[in-house]
Amino acid sequence: MPSDAEIIKHCQRWVLELIVGLNFCPFAKSVVVNDSVRYKLVNDRDMAACLMALSDEMNHLIADDTVETTLMVFSVGFESFEGYLDLLDIANELLVDEGHEGTFQLASFHPDYCFDGQPYDDAANYTNRSPYPILHIIREASLEKALADVLSPEDIPNRNIEFARNKGLEEMKSLLGSCVKG
Repeated sequence: MPSDAEIIKHCQRWVLELIVGLNFCPFAKSVVVNDSVRYKLVNDRDMAACLMALSDEMNHLIADDTVETTLMVFSVGFESFEGYLDLLDIANELLVDEGHEGTFQLASFHPDYCFDGQPYDDAANYTNRSPYPILHIIREASLEKALADVLSPEDIPNRNIEFARNKGLEEMKSLLGSCVKG
């Protein structure tokens, strides 16, 4: 098992090389360049503890506006994509229950991410595959502001899917794999 520092380094490399480098998220570059991405590692298998960490992190974001966004990295406990989806569902319920709907939204990434109805080995799944299970807490106001400057933001997911498929499965596997080497 990699150390906590190595896990964070792998995720930072993934953000730089895939998310920003392949332009999967056209507004990620500015938050990375401005060093306003927080990486919060959760080393707990207990669902309640993980949800408490999510709640704490949303409260941290409310209190600290110098942090634009947080990637909550779950190093253990959610290796199964199905188990991770359970976490995501409950996390979205928590967001609403705590009154953060309209303030934050969650984006999801997992090493075995698979779009509903798509084959597991579709290269398109790599638009949401990551080195570890991740819940990305996004400030909705910042997202709306960023989207205002993007021509046809609704086309981003399809553009990413087409890009990944054009790269091909082996290339996408290699790109993600390179994030956890060295």
